[in-house]
Amino acid sequence: MRHQATDSVPSAFFPSFDVLSPRLQGAPFVFSSPHSGRIYPPEFVDLSRLDPVTLRRSEDCFVDHLFQSVATLGAPLISARFPRAYLDLNREPYELDPELVSEPPPAHANTASIRVAGGLGTVARIVADGENIYRGRLPLSHVMARIDQLYFPFHSELARLISATRESFGYAILVDCHSMPSAAMTPSGGTRPDIVIGDRFGASADPRLSLMVRDVFQSRGYKVQMNRPYAGGYITEHYGQPARAVHALQLEINRGLYLDEATLIENSGYGVLRQALRDIAAELFMTVPSLFETRAAAE
Repeated sequence: MRHQATDSVPSAFFPSFDVLSPRLQGAPFVFSSPHSGRIYPPEFVDLSRLDPVTLRRSEDCFVDHLFQSVATLGAPLISARFPRAYLDLNREPYELDPELVSEPPPAHANTASIRVAGGLGTVARIVADGENIYRGRLPLSHVMARIDQLYFPFHSELARLISATRESFGYAILVDCHSMPSAAMTPSGGTRPDIVIGDRFGASADPRLSLMVRDVFQSRGYKVQMNRPYAGGYITEHYGQPARAVHALQLEINRGLYLDEATLIENSGYGVLRQALRDIAAELFMTVPSLFETRAAAE
């Protein structure tokens, strides 16, 4: 029996996020993984014209697992349980697509962003490879229910973690963790770097922090680019406020390093990358405080 769109968010999405917290936070970092949710309940799948595997094309597969060790090292990790194809946390709360909903969006909605124009608003109309998700338009009330019940609780908890970290250490560093396809989705294709670090071209974090993170990855043999093709999304832009002692970086990992992109199964590099990310986090937890202590002394 096919489900109809209602104002009720599937119960499988609650709790809507997980937080791995250290017994005692020892590092001024907060990690987030907003796109690694992999629960696809029947209510959602039945609304879609796509099979579950195709729906997962927008998912940052296993990114939350790749970064789990940060909690044992001393920093919290928050991750969504629901998938990006259902609700995208890396958007403004009301980037609403008029082509997706059956009624006009509210006046406060942003209906003209580039992301909305591409079908990738807060509730996406398409998956990453461009296929339409739904058989028809969704009731506006259904879309708003997703935002009210899932979006705002996640961001409230993320803001709390950042605030508590800044209060404890005097500053906070948010690392927003994502993955990217190994090749660009263009006719010419082209291999992407291993890592892309986004700091909104220096607006969301102290550039010295960005360069330190870049250097740590490069010292382990990873090919790194800054801000291209990803400079950071809403989370990086919204929370990154260096003048208020909150620095935000977006970290994009090439899926080819750890994933068979056709089957969405971990490849032989998964364990190597997971250990490397643990070692990189441990090094940054040790070295970054000296950067900010030096800055404070200079000021």
